[in-house]
Amino acid sequence: MGLIERVFGIVFGGERNVVRDTVEIFRENAETGAARSAEVQRQAMTQYGAEYSVARRGWFDRFMDGLNRLPRPALALGTLGLFISAMINPLWFSERMQGIALVPEPLWWLLGVIVSFYFGARHQVKAQDFQREIVGTMAHVPQVLENIKTIRALRADSVKVADTEGDATLTLASVRPGDNAALEDWRKLAS
Repeated sequence: MGLIERVFGIVFGGERNVVRDTVEIFRENAETGAARSAEVQRQAMTQYGAEYSVARRGWFDRFMDGLNRLPRPALALGTLGLFISAMINPLWFSERMQGIALVPEPLWWLLGVIVSFYFGARHQVKAQDFQREIVGTMAHVPQVLENIKTIRALRADSVKVADTEGDATLTLASVRPGDNAALEDWRKLAS
């Protein structure tokens, strides 16, 4: 019995718990961790309260607060504006979107990181995907250029937009005089 008592005395005696102390090396004590977390939360709230106290706010602080509130509505309204422009002038919108298709993937990632950090999110990127996306983006350049050329050919003010491309029937139809009431009225007024 003396040996067992000594072992238990070493492990649990002397106002210490060797098992608990050993386990706390590998795993945080939940109660102590909760106390630390509560203290951090209390300090953060105290700091936020001090930053937004009404007594210290001057015109510059109010201006900066207003400026900091602009990005979210600007992004939302800008996106709605894109939808509206796509409905009002699809050719203009298509040309801009073809240009956006040429933006390299790293710039999209940079924009994503900036927006993510601004709105408090984390952004993580893998190196292999990075290389694959750059190659994929660069492979789209000829198709995008062809799309822009096709879109510009659809404009009413484009050069050769009324070209008949050698079609004799269309050429004759385009030069054959037709009934034009406005031209007839003008001729009557001019004579």
